[in-house]
Formats: sequence, structure tokens, C-alpha cells
Amino acid sequence: MVSHLDKNNSPTMVDVGDKNITQRIAEAEGEVIFDKNSFKKIESLKSKKGSIKNIAILAGIMGAKETSKLIPLCHNIPIDAINVEIVKNIKKYSMKVKAIVKTSSKTGVEMEALTAVTISCLTIYDMCKYLNKSIKIANIKLISKKGGKSGIFKS
Repeated sequence: MVSHLDKNNSPTMVDVGDKNITQRIAEAEGEVIFDKNSFKKIESLKSKKGSIKNIAILAGIMGAKETSKLIPLCHNIPIDAINVEIVKNIKKYSMKVKAIVKTSSKTGVEMEALTAVTISCLTIYDMCKYLNKSIKIANIKLISKKGGKSGIFKS
């Protein structure tokens, strides 16, 4: 049975009322891949629209905070911390985006971490698309999660 479908296959929000509040942490990552010429032009991490890195970090934080508004059956949970990091890979002409999200709640923050990464990657694309529309967003995935009944996950 899929957790977000009831016995009649209708959408339902999972009941977390009986779960214990525990500290939960999730880490996700993704990558924005450029062609060589575009990457060289933005290597300083600036564009006509401003600091790519700083704006993408803020966008990721905002995205994590708004996850329950974007994903219909996602719980609105308190977030204790969000850390978004963006690192250039000169050899791959790419930027790796990593997000770590923490909460003390009854449900995890995997979706918030994945949303932070996705929104950061989309923001980088948006700020750089004037250079080349073939920029790729790739490899968005959950790296790890801790806390709750299901324990530890590492990809």
C-alpha cells in the first residue's frame, strides 16, 4: 500500500499524530552542468542578475521553508536549521548543490532537503540561461537521513 493513498486509492495525508518527536536530519544534493564557454563566463559566480551563489543559497533556504506549500501531501513542520552549500567543479564545468535540513518533529525533512537543492539548481539555471539554454540540472538525490522509526539511510 502506498502511504499517501487510503483504502479507496484516494489521496490522504499520513497521520503522524502518534509518532514521537525526534531530531531528524536529511541531506540531499544535485548538480548544475554547463558547457565549457558558459562555465568560464560565470566562473566568478556572478551574472548580470547578481551573485549566483548567494541568491541560489537564499532560494534554496526559502524553498525548504515552503515545501509543504509546493508538495500537496507534505506536512508543514518546524525547521531547526537549513544549510545550503554550492561548490564549483572546474573540471566538470558544474556546480554541486548540497542541502542539510534539521528538525525536531514527528516526521522527517527529506522533502525539504530535496526541495532546497532543486530550487537552488533552478535558480542557478534561471540566472545563467541567458548564456546558454542547454544547462543541465542532474543527479538530484537524497544522500542521507537520520531520525525517526525508519532509522538511518545512506545512498
